[in-house]
Amino acid sequence: MSLTKERIVVSVGGSLIVPDAIDTDFLTRFRTLILEKVQKGFTFSIIAGGGKTARRYQDAVRAVSGDISHDDLDWLGIHATRLNGHLLHALFHKESPDILIEDPTQPVDTAQSILIAGGWKPGCSTDYDAVLMAKTLGAKRLVNLTTTIDYVYDKDPHVDQGGKKIEKASWAEFGALIPKEWSPGLSSLFDPIAAKEAEAVGIELAIISGALLEEFSNYIDGKPFVGTVIS
Repeated sequence: MSLTKERIVVSVGGSLIVPDAIDTDFLTRFRTLILEKVQKGFTFSIIAGGGKTARRYQDAVRAVSGDISHDDLDWLGIHATRLNGHLLHALFHKESPDILIEDPTQPVDTAQSILIAGGWKPGCSTDYDAVLMAKTLGAKRLVNLTTTIDYVYDKDPHVDQGGKKIEKASWAEFGALIPKEWSPGLSSLFDPIAAKEAEAVGIELAIISGALLEEFSNYIDGKPFVGTVIS
């Protein structure tokens, strides 16, 4: 498949960026891959998740006070995504000279080969932000790089080893496997509200392990890959 100037939205799990300490090996490989694809004519919009950084701040408030509002939970997560996003922005500053995108619904300079974003506002996950960014830019492919799985399974592989891997699924089939509601800090393959919006606007979602960047590369190029496609 040869697609010139196709823009692909990539949601990078925060725990890929900072699993404990900052993972410079992952970031080096990710940066190299993205720049190679840009040379082939692809363009990217990349949004960073908050991952463990967000959850540690949220857990700290719960541990100290036992009480935290949903807005405060959200803002802690948003600031974590923006910190991770600024790290990515610094890595791609030559290709993405504009400031970090914080509102995925606003027009952007699509002449830039790489756009970098963080979280938006309370009530929204970065999954939802990624879908809105794809909608704003007219992108039809969204990749969710995760730390937890190589495929989507019909049962949680961390709980039940007898689950069946799913290589392709419809949005309706996928919706049956994830929670029905979203809340700050939700642990889910994908935000259920984001899933509904992606289905409504006809976006294809690929869920791929961030440990398998060669599979991410294969998906971009339209080759067989390890991962799950929802459309």
